[in-house]
Amino acid sequence: MKKILSVFLSVVFLCAVSACGSEKKSAEKAENIVITDDNGREIAFDKKPQKIIVTSASFIEPLYAVGGEIIGRPDSKMKIPDAAKKAKVIGKVYQVDAEELLSLEPDLVVINKGKNERLIETLEASGIKTIIVEMKTYEEVKRTLSLFAKLTENEKKAEEIIATMDKEIESVKTKLPQGKPKIAILHGTSQNVTLETKTSIAGNIAEMLGLQNIADDMKALPNNPSAAPYSLETLAEKNPDIIFVTTMGKEKEIESAMLKSMEENPAWGAVDAVKNKKVYFLSQEHFLFSPGIHYPKAVEEMAEHIK
Repeated sequence: MKKILSVFLSVVFLCAVSACGSEKKSAEKAENIVITDDNGREIAFDKKPQKIIVTSASFIEPLYAVGGEIIGRPDSKMKIPDAAKKAKVIGKVYQVDAEELLSLEPDLVVINKGKNERLIETLEASGIKTIIVEMKTYEEVKRTLSLFAKLTENEKKAEEIIATMDKEIESVKTKLPQGKPKIAILHGTSQNVTLETKTSIAGNIAEMLGLQNIADDMKALPNNPSAAPYSLETLAEKNPDIIFVTTMGKEKEIESAMLKSMEENPAWGAVDAVKNKKVYFLSQEHFLFSPGIHYPKAVEEMAEHIK
């Protein structure tokens, strides 16, 4: 009887130790979700975030691609994945409704760098964690995807997506002709025109393709590091072989106005890109909003015009 009791107690003890070890391992795993956001802040999570809100629609598809979900998002002209359409709209990207956001009781808010940092103090005062993300360049897209995958504990999926994107982009680059044409990237709105630098989406893609961007040696605008001041005189002086145009606003109206200006103003005739009819308008789908995991498509769109 004593022998049986001894064996029983030993089994109970071993089970307890095993359970304890499992609980400890699980807790350690949760405590190890520590990320560094694009403002250099280190944020620790004691469990995987379940109620996520994003303040930019650009973050939605990369997050869902690695198994994440959202409960809130801004209104946007971007294509929203069907699974995310049920998420509550929290205002526009530049006018997030803080009251609406708080009412959803999120455990994480993903904030787009340079646009909604003002929300951080209010959110963190309510015990809501925040991470700041920038996602214009390809490297930033890959970093964001890896960050989201760490939050969803699905890092292998991010690695697979990144490997596929790298392969597709490399395939596009191998088909480019020899030489490095000189380019200008104009960004047109209903109010003004600027030149885009290598930290913009189009500028980054031009750099990836080995193109010479005339704005890369120009001083950026003080309120926008992705843009440089534009003048027709400077454009004529630098004389690009190709002009790419990105737009914000009513796409067709801006395109018509710019083409009309090129036809009517004789100063444009001094620019090789205009003389040789190498002015190309890039889609808002890929170049106004971050193309995210569709970056290879954006690279391909620009590369199609390099001949």
